[in-house]
Amino acid sequence: MQKQTETLFETQFEEEVHTGLTDYPKHLSSKYFYDEKGDKLFQDIMNMPEYYLTNAEFDIFSTQTEKITQLFAKDSESFNLIELGAGDGMKTKILLQNLIDNKVDFDYLPIDISQNVLDQLSNSLKNEIPEVPVKPQQGTYFEALEKIAALTEAKKVILFLGSNIGNLLHPQAIEFLTQVQKLMREGDLFFVGFDQKKNPQTILDAYNDQTGITAAFNKNILARINSELGGNFDLDKFLHWEVYNPETGTAKSYLVSKEQQSVTIEKLDLIADFAPWETIHTEISQKYDDKTVEWLAEKSGLQIETQFTDSKNQYKNYVFKKA
Repeated sequence: MQKQTETLFETQFEEEVHTGLTDYPKHLSSKYFYDEKGDKLFQDIMNMPEYYLTNAEFDIFSTQTEKITQLFAKDSESFNLIELGAGDGMKTKILLQNLIDNKVDFDYLPIDISQNVLDQLSNSLKNEIPEVPVKPQQGTYFEALEKIAALTEAKKVILFLGSNIGNLLHPQAIEFLTQVQKLMREGDLFFVGFDQKKNPQTILDAYNDQTGITAAFNKNILARINSELGGNFDLDKFLHWEVYNPETGTAKSYLVSKEQQSVTIEKLDLIADFAPWETIHTEISQKYDDKTVEWLAEKSGLQIETQFTDSKNQYKNYVFKKA
């Protein structure tokens, strides 16, 4: 039984935590894994040997960057290179260096909800590739994209890497892709990473490493509730659990209560009760094949221009244009 009162929420975080912990089954959004600590944990995850996604996309950027540069710089037209959820920019820097080496006329506009991430990325670019014109955009993807689209008519090349599209169920992915498509003009390109279906054990290992980094990353949302909302979650009383359905291509992450317990969240005036082994669903990581991506594109008003595949055929970057 949850204690609930009429609550005025000061932030979206407060509202979504309240909703997620009073729904049945319980759920919390993976976007709230990220703060300064969460950003560091995710960088640690990307460096894990089990987390093949980083190496697969790194492979594409390392071996096919000249083709990607030629595609983006077609007709020698200047453009805005817009990256949704830029992160540390490790893979993007390979492309940025190649664009600079080829004297391509572009501005780099990284978008991220975390100002901390943007500051780190901007500072690292100043040191590593100071020639890159960087214009960071803090905020949600669509707030920033709408602002960019309204300010300039320059060609847009939009990057959405790391298979972040996989955090959305298919109906949500179609809605997301459609929203981007509506902000695109003829000639704009949308470059999106899609993790491919593969050996189910490979996928499970990537999201449930033996060292516990992924578990700490998932539990960081509970730590944030404790520090920002006055919660008293005992993180040791929750188990990180990963499942994968090879038929649908859906991997799901859960936090599972190891015992019956009640958690108080002072700022929300909320007591959340947990039964033994009750779950909080935290993340979805969808895997794809060509047929599914073609269907998503068709439903979203997009057309596949081309695709790039890593050497192990584990991962693909598809390039879309407005249909």
